[in-house]
Amino acid sequence: MVHGRIFGRATAAEFQLVKPELMAFVQDSFARLKDAADIVLVEGAGSASEINLRTNDIANMGFARAADVPVVLIGDIDRGGVIASLVGTKAVIDAGDAALIRGFLVNKFRGDPKLFADGVALIAAATEWEALGLVPFFPEARLLPAEDALALDAERPVKPDARIKIAVPILPHIANFDDLDPLDAEPAIDLVRVRPGTALPGDTALVILPGSKATIADLAALRDAGFDIDIVAHLRRGGTVLGLCGGYQMLGRAIHDPDGIEGAGGSAVGLGLLDVETTLSAEKRLEPVKGSTFDQAPFTGYEMHMGVTEGPDRARPFARLADGVAEGAVSADGRVIGTYIHGLFADDAQRSAWLARFAGGAATIAYEPLVEDTLDRLAAHLEAHIDVDRLLTLLR
Repeated sequence: MVHGRIFGRATAAEFQLVKPELMAFVQDSFARLKDAADIVLVEGAGSASEINLRTNDIANMGFARAADVPVVLIGDIDRGGVIASLVGTKAVIDAGDAALIRGFLVNKFRGDPKLFADGVALIAAATEWEALGLVPFFPEARLLPAEDALALDAERPVKPDARIKIAVPILPHIANFDDLDPLDAEPAIDLVRVRPGTALPGDTALVILPGSKATIADLAALRDAGFDIDIVAHLRRGGTVLGLCGGYQMLGRAIHDPDGIEGAGGSAVGLGLLDVETTLSAEKRLEPVKGSTFDQAPFTGYEMHMGVTEGPDRARPFARLADGVAEGAVSADGRVIGTYIHGLFADDAQRSAWLARFAGGAATIAYEPLVEDTLDRLAAHLEAHIDVDRLLTLLR
């Protein structure tokens, strides 16, 4: 994917050979950001010490070298082995890459910082990189939108006042899982992430099938885990199912991939819970949307998907967009719902409508202000523990 659209298809091994061709797009994006901002923070993807992939790297030290940007290495002490990780990076990377690294930070520290002062000094002596800070663990970070699927394994807070249980099957290619964060932030909602090997809880009011980066593969994984059986049982007990984007596509009768967008091509039998079928295509819809849902609750969100979904249940749309276009589908009994709208639950009015439907109450938090306030507190936390003035002098 380049700038949100399909650029080509490649296996993991072939992709390594395509990367040099993609570097130009990366640098073009970087140039646009530099023109629009005073400071650009470039976050690497993966590790600075993946020397087996360094030759064609465009996301870590390969980009840093091409763009000539100074680097600060961040070690996550919460995972353990941070001294070996940072010192080991200096030991294995190319000398030219090491020269770009100007300093290091240690993140997610728990306990008394004085106990790790010697550790910081040892890292600085072994690497000859400047120590720029030791950042204590910031628990409130869980309130911010998750950046990668590792966050799905994080420990969740206990909610003694929860009145509604929502279950989410976690599939291998889950995407846009920050759709779930506003629900998780509500005290009244017990959001249960269910891994393969575990059954969906029997007292669940709502099952959500989230988005997917590989819908057909995740549909197969859902069946392999037996979640399809659990979902049918859930509906038999009077529960409700909501499919978001890829989850919506799974709920239909079939998913067709004539051009091999997701792999070998062909068709897959869907769950058959909505009378619709989806045909995947290379054209990707990317735009913000707003409107109101079938219960007249307003929403704002965005669409980001490939494929067109049509069928009789589209005659009962989940939502009506501001331009009058019907969106999504609802089953005849109203208990199976599919939509392409992401960011739905970040809208307080929309989240209130779902809570009223299942728990008899409105949303108790203002989600967007909560995120903004958390970001402000995180900024203050970082400023207290990082030598920001020194960090800014490293810019060029």
